[in-house]
Amino acid sequence: TIYLVDGGTAGFCRVGGKGMEKESGRMGGSHMELIVDRVSKQYGSKIAVDRVSLKLQKGVYGLLGANGAGKTTLMRLICGILKPTSGTVSLWAGDKEESSGGTLAGGGGLDVSTEEYRAHLGYLPQDFGYYPDFSGMKFLLYMAALKGLDKSYAKKRALELLDLVGLKEVYRKKIKTYSGGMKQRVLMAQAIMNDPEILILDEPTAGLDPKERIRIRNIISEIAMDKIVIFATHVVSDIEQIAKEAVMLKAGKIAAVNTPEALCDMLEGKVFEAEMSQGELERLENQLLIRNLVKRDGRLIVRFLSETPLVGVYSSAVRADLEDVYLYYFANGKGAMA
Repeated sequence: TIYLVDGGTAGFCRVGGKGMEKESGRMGGSHMELIVDRVSKQYGSKIAVDRVSLKLQKGVYGLLGANGAGKTTLMRLICGILKPTSGTVSLWAGDKEESSGGTLAGGGGLDVSTEEYRAHLGYLPQDFGYYPDFSGMKFLLYMAALKGLDKSYAKKRALELLDLVGLKEVYRKKIKTYSGGMKQRVLMAQAIMNDPEILILDEPTAGLDPKERIRIRNIISEIAMDKIVIFATHVVSDIEQIAKEAVMLKAGKIAAVNTPEALCDMLEGKVFEAEMSQGELERLENQLLIRNLVKRDGRLIVRFLSETPLVGVYSSAVRADLEDVYLYYFANGKGAMA
């Protein structure tokens, strides 16, 4: 048995087992739910994840938080790499008409500690090792073997995925010749070799140029139709257009969970733009949560968050976007509002 671990050539789970050797072992039923129930992780006196509860169904969930917020720890708990100090993680499936938390064929949900749970999991950690002298195809077939996939199925699946991620023309080339974006795409392909129901992606667009970021986001959007996808990032634009819901994680706790649109609605009347002189900005900057500055004709156009309009300076309320929401929850210092 090969267990899902982190680091090196990790991020895999064995799919082999009764009735699972030939293909991916996908679950039956049209309704799936990943239930994170009051999960905590503590290291000595430090609480990295603090009583987090989530119910996730098919679609993309953006996990947003500043560095050190607990995003990676939470994902490792969901993957079974870390054992929670308290709480449970489980996957449930059933027919749509069943109530939330339906049962699997064997009765009850699949607990994160079981090999059966891991058989339905795909994971791409932040730092994923690979063999640079492997070709793209050889790497995927190697990962398929670690996952316990049948050889004929694995070859067919690898070709499908290489086409999906735009690498079919270069699948014979060694990975060390790939660009950063190409490497990330082949790593994305390995995470879905077993066609998992749960896909966990930890900063999959980190270090990529804008074109590659868009390509990765489009791939995620395409494969998320029948999966529960958790996409952790601190780059808001990565998930603003594709996330079903955004999960805001702050100091190990859930600060908010909602659709991007609803989160932006929460800031109605709190986001403003104003034209200021440099002197006015210096006088007011400690009172404001400033999003950005643009200099125009010797004046500054300032976008900022505030509970009330400025006194003595003309400002107009503007529609909030997810960048404003991120700033609202995660800014540090005098301007922090949440």
